[in-house]
Amino acid sequence: MNPALLSGLNPEQRAAVELPDQSALILAGAGSGKTRVLTTRIAWLISNRQVSPHNVLAVTFTNKAAKEMVTRLSAMLPINTRGMWIGTFHGLCNRMLRAHYREANLPQTFQILDSGDQLSAIKRLMKAMNVDDEKYPPREMQNFISGSKEEGLRAHEVEAYDPYTRRKMEVFAEYDAQCQREGVVDFSELLLRCYELLSRNTALREHYQERFKHILVDEFQDTNPLQYRWLKLLAGVGEGHAPSPQPSPGGRGGEREAGQTGNPRSGCSQRQSSTSALFAVGDDDQSIYAFRGANVGNMQELLRDFHVKNVIKLEQNYRSHGNILDAANALIQHNRNRLGKNLWTSESGGEQLRVYEAETDVDEAGFIVEEIRELKREGVHLTEMALLYRSNAQSRVLEHALVSAGLSYRVYGGLRFFERQEIKHALAYLRLMENTDDDNALLRIINFPTRGIGARSIEQLQEAAKQNGTTLYDAAARAGGKVTAFVGLVESLRSGVTGLPLPEVMEHVLEHSGLLSHYGNEKAIASKRREAEERLENLNELINAATLFVHENEDDSLTAFLTHASLESGEHQAGDSEDALHLMTVHAAKGLEFHTVFITGLEEGLFPHQNSIDNGELDEERRLMYVAITRARRRLYLTFAQRRMLHGQTHYSRVSSFMRELPEVLLQWITPRFSPSKPFQSGSHETGSYAKAFSAVPLEKAPPAPGSMWRIGQRVFHQKFGEGVVTDTEGGGSEGRVQVNFKRAGSKWLALEYAKLTAI
Repeated sequence: MNPALLSGLNPEQRAAVELPDQSALILAGAGSGKTRVLTTRIAWLISNRQVSPHNVLAVTFTNKAAKEMVTRLSAMLPINTRGMWIGTFHGLCNRMLRAHYREANLPQTFQILDSGDQLSAIKRLMKAMNVDDEKYPPREMQNFISGSKEEGLRAHEVEAYDPYTRRKMEVFAEYDAQCQREGVVDFSELLLRCYELLSRNTALREHYQERFKHILVDEFQDTNPLQYRWLKLLAGVGEGHAPSPQPSPGGRGGEREAGQTGNPRSGCSQRQSSTSALFAVGDDDQSIYAFRGANVGNMQELLRDFHVKNVIKLEQNYRSHGNILDAANALIQHNRNRLGKNLWTSESGGEQLRVYEAETDVDEAGFIVEEIRELKREGVHLTEMALLYRSNAQSRVLEHALVSAGLSYRVYGGLRFFERQEIKHALAYLRLMENTDDDNALLRIINFPTRGIGARSIEQLQEAAKQNGTTLYDAAARAGGKVTAFVGLVESLRSGVTGLPLPEVMEHVLEHSGLLSHYGNEKAIASKRREAEERLENLNELINAATLFVHENEDDSLTAFLTHASLESGEHQAGDSEDALHLMTVHAAKGLEFHTVFITGLEEGLFPHQNSIDNGELDEERRLMYVAITRARRRLYLTFAQRRMLHGQTHYSRVSSFMRELPEVLLQWITPRFSPSKPFQSGSHETGSYAKAFSAVPLEKAPPAPGSMWRIGQRVFHQKFGEGVVTDTEGGGSEGRVQVNFKRAGSKWLALEYAKLTAI
């Protein structure tokens, strides 16, 4: 016996560690010490139950978590952990396939393709098969193949209702065959091939079922259906569907592997192996990765499939003050079908949550900067603070405010705004329009979006430019074909923006370059939808950046804006050892914690996101908000704006419905009283009450300004769109805008400050 292992554990943690050899679900709340419980459970099994390390399998979702678990075990027990099976799903499947490469129909030295290598292999295959890469973009094909595998499907098992999908199935099948010939596997293949191996090879499956008598899984709420099926196979519990007999990727047909007995179609042996104990640790309230295939329903299925009698709730939080936890509990109680738990702490209630209602998104960013400066004066390091946002596009205004204030920051798990792929594409079009000698800009966009200009054509273009001593653009003008057509596109863009204000230059280029339609088409692809939506949001934010630049600098020139973009992308990039603020999406923040957290943009349609509202996914959005709240240890700010720039125009916002779900007693409104003339007047917050903030109905549109020079029905002329009729007006002064129905361009909302309309 080793009682020292249990010292310092609270009663619930200790109960989880000392559970008998039965399957169990440990419902571990945020900051409740789940990693300690999981690691101590393994050490306790080995030390007190005399379980061999050989009989333990521990599955994590990241290599970092696996390494931390091994390090902690090494400190707890005098054992060699090198041979233990502790790792990620992909890592463990790779290990199993290496050990049984013959049975898996793989070469002993099979190689693993990373995402980039996989894409290159697909491009090479599509070229050999004469597949149109414009109709079937290679990255779309890659997502189709990987997504199918993650659902446990081979090419012949995918349902195809149209010729388009059938062609993708043909590429999928040939891709599998190509990988088999070359002795390579991609990441999604690792898990699927391992699952298929265990499903059809009875002797091998029973070997591992007898070996791994204790299976422990971290972050169980993030498992996808195939991962759960793989765990059930290893545990010997209702193995379920096994792949039907099929031609193997190597073309060997449906022959049995060595040592196989029983029915290969069922995936089950004639006898049932003894069941292994599955110790699953997870939190259904932190399941936020449905877009990656995670199925929170696996937790309910676990209770049924493994006849789980032991559900232990770890509710004591060691991270946050009481008021923060009370807010998180109150919010998440609005979700349906929860397993249910209530976080608490032995510490004090701490500060109230600080709520700030800004007039604009720029004001919101300015307030945050001032609070950061004050926190620094109080001795809180920048690295102990985080700015969280729902959408990557929101970072642009925050980054600009931080750069202007001289505050160092890092974008965690992502790129700075002006470094993002789609922004660099858009800026390359603008740079080339401004300076046709810019060869780097030309090379970036000459075939993006794809227009049939291949690598060989670009090489010939470079050779011609070198021989004639000209720029690539000059050489392209004389090249003919699709290359010269690209030059025509650039010239068309240049002439199309003549005389337009900077924000409208951005809008014109994004639309006519094909960037918006390119990413818009990607939205139709299920596996690409989320990424495409973020890229579109970022491109629209570029219009906002131009609008703000003109406001702040009183400079409408494209050259000045491009200079600003270059400087801002390079300034205040923190070094690894430098004290720097963290900026990140809420998704990226999971698993992290900070002294102070700012949750920004708490407006309906932004957080919760409009797509989730439309698709009935509000529960997952609320879980995302729950994760955001529980990142804070001591201080939490909730901020939102009455008006926000979207698509280069001012939109009036409603406060997030999540704010209504937080108890009034937990909130401290620090918003100053606004002028009664301002729209979205929310009442006084000086008393600490937030009831008035929601009693007034927020305005979706500001009323027309009295005495506006434009009236509904008036005929007007715009330099770009031509003649039109005013159909609506909104706001006044620098915030005013009008809706005009143009004969050629249709209905458009235009900012009065930049539209330069003339009356007819």
